[in-house]
Amino acid sequence: MTAAVTRDFLTMPGGDQDATRSTARRRTRLVRRFGLLLAPALIGANVAGGAVVFVYLAFLSPHRPAPGDTINTLVNTIVFLGYLGFGILAGSLSSLLELIRLRRWLRRAGQISAADRLATLRLPARLVRVHAVLWLVAAVVFTGLNLGDSLAEALSIGGTVTVGGMTTCAVSYLFAERLARPLVTEVMAGAPEPPTVVLGVRRRVLLAWALGSAVPIGGIFVGMLDLDGQGTLSQPALLFLSGVGLLVSLLATLFTARSISDPVESVTAGLRQVAAGRFDVQVPVYDGSEIGQLQSGFNATTKGLAERARLQDLFGRQVGTDVARLALEQGVRLGGERREVAVLFVDVVGSTSLANTHDPEEVVGQLNAFFGVVVDAVARYGGWVNKFEGDAALCIFGAPAERPDAAACALAAARALAAGLMPLALDAAIGVGAGPVVAGHVGAESRFEYTVVGDPVNIAARLSELSRDVPGRLIADGAVIAAAGEEARHWELGETVVLRGRGAPTRLARLRGA
Repeated sequence: MTAAVTRDFLTMPGGDQDATRSTARRRTRLVRRFGLLLAPALIGANVAGGAVVFVYLAFLSPHRPAPGDTINTLVNTIVFLGYLGFGILAGSLSSLLELIRLRRWLRRAGQISAADRLATLRLPARLVRVHAVLWLVAAVVFTGLNLGDSLAEALSIGGTVTVGGMTTCAVSYLFAERLARPLVTEVMAGAPEPPTVVLGVRRRVLLAWALGSAVPIGGIFVGMLDLDGQGTLSQPALLFLSGVGLLVSLLATLFTARSISDPVESVTAGLRQVAAGRFDVQVPVYDGSEIGQLQSGFNATTKGLAERARLQDLFGRQVGTDVARLALEQGVRLGGERREVAVLFVDVVGSTSLANTHDPEEVVGQLNAFFGVVVDAVARYGGWVNKFEGDAALCIFGAPAERPDAAACALAAARALAAGLMPLALDAAIGVGAGPVVAGHVGAESRFEYTVVGDPVNIAARLSELSRDVPGRLIADGAVIAAAGEEARHWELGETVVLRGRGAPTRLARLRGA
């Protein structure tokens, strides 16, 4: 099959969109390459098989023509050469017709149907089926051609042609299946599961055994039987059949091993990437047997893992990484548990005026910049933003993950936040409290959130209100300083006040030098 002929049959009209044209060009190249490699592979395999059968029958078989029977030898040679040419032509035309059938999905350059996938997966079997018919016809022709000499000789020739054809067709199938791998990869892209094909893993192994052991050994065994008194296999014949058997066995074993090891290695490589944290890995599916199901199953698994990682990431962005991890590991139930936490509350100063004097888009942009600094400072010291309340944020240290140094972390985060907010156009007031709270999921079964409830939350909010009128706009509960360890040296205690809504007095603490 020439490139020009293939090109004429595989030219497809261009699409309107670049993506469609790109897909069409890629598929055209795949089919063209398959056609250019397929013809010499199948023709070469069948010519080699025919040559082996002819050499054995003409020169090495116990039933070969007598040395003086030149007419019989000449007739068989002429018929062999003529039928060989006919077989090459018929095989090439059948291959070309199969390539034309591929245009059904090639021309669409879109979604490939299940019927197209099945037709492509069974393409090697359809190609070899034509060659099998040609070999069967050859067996009948040569059996009838030699019936005039003796029935035993005719049956021996027909049997030899049949066995040679079976072996050649099996090798041709392995060739075609290997060459069709890029096409199968293309049609199986995005498919949930490959359809059933002719040869699964077990049948391939049995085929390799038959080609490598059963057929050549069986041929040698039959040849050594003197069934009609014409003698048994000679030493050259034994060597010839043994050599052919070794070669065919090597090819069959190599192709069978590669057809199993290649996809398994691709899945193994994909598993290594998944173990490294990459869940967007997809392996090519180019097999319709159990191996193809393994490839499709791997792709489905990684797709599910990628979706789960994406949901976990989105979930973590919504509720916080620690809360998301807790929910995934332990599930979610309404209720809570007592925890010792530190609370940081930060609120924008003058947000009402900002909203009245600026466009909504500008207000949102400034708030996002503000919350970006808040999230970075809090996360740097092991806390998380429990909720955004308009222009304010409630930040927790010590829940759901326990932190013995929650007080020190909250105070350090408050200092970092105060410094980080200085370059921004927005001004903010910060309050820090600490103490026992109830932490858990609150709400209803259909809608809930993880939060903390307790006096430290109210203290932090009230201190944030007070800090609007002090330098640095940062006040902490003096009780937090006592539990802050080395962090306490950055703070100094001040006056005692009674916060709104509380009966007990609260000792205030400010940054040194504020």
